Amino acid sequence: MKRIILTVLCAAVLLVAACEKKGPMERAGEKLDEAGRTLKNGGEKTPADKVNDAATDVKKDVEKATDDLKK
Repeated sequence: MKRIILTVLCAAVLLVAACEKKGPMERAGEKLDEAGRTLKNGGEKTPADKVNDAATDVKKDVEKATDDLKK
């Protein structure tokens, strides 16, 4: 079980390390795009936006975990 967890964690670390950080203008543009889709969808987030939000939360958690491991 520990081997599986370690393998998944290592894969996540490599995935995060390969990603480039987005600039503030790109993040702002994505938020505007999401807001526009939400308004167009009658005030409800689209399923794609919900998935993207969840993926962003996971990415932040993995980044925090890798930072904690470095300490």
